[in-house]
Amino acid sequence: MAPSDRPFIPVGIAVLTVSDTRTPADDKSGQTLVDRIAEAGHMLADRAIVTDDRENIREKVLAWSRDEKIDVVITTGGTGFTGRDVTPEALEPIFEKRMDGFSEVFHRISYDKIGTSTIQSRATGGVVNATFVFVLPGSPGACRDAWDGIIKPQLDYRHMPCNFVEIMPRLDEHLRRGGGKHT
Repeated sequence: MAPSDRPFIPVGIAVLTVSDTRTPADDKSGQTLVDRIAEAGHMLADRAIVTDDRENIREKVLAWSRDEKIDVVITTGGTGFTGRDVTPEALEPIFEKRMDGFSEVFHRISYDKIGTSTIQSRATGGVVNATFVFVLPGSPGACRDAWDGIIKPQLDYRHMPCNFVEIMPRLDEHLRRGGGKHT
């Protein structure tokens, strides 16, 4: 089937801002993602802000990964090198599968815009409970770069030669037969 013949399939996406200081009123990175999710035609399934605490981050992502209406979780914040930057440490241990290519492509895109400063981000991605998880830096620019350059095309069923939407039903096939998320 040609890409133009494929229908667009919206997916449910949750956005988690990791910050000790941001509020819903000044969460520019989270809002950048929310706006782009809506513009692309996907559904914002949930949105939250949690502090830079490993357990808080992990608990929220695990809860969302068990929610039938959430296919993707995008976090923003906590990927740097300061003492409070713990998002990768919170989430990488629960990844059932790592998405090494996400980090590599993110850094390539970022390098074209900010040069060697890209090494100050530990952006990562993986799969948790058959849910894609993308861990982004806390700047609006980084969120735009990751969404526009990687996440948006991969969450578009019409994107060829392959995309994440077409494999979503098979993410947990190694665990059990049939559909739905495991608990």
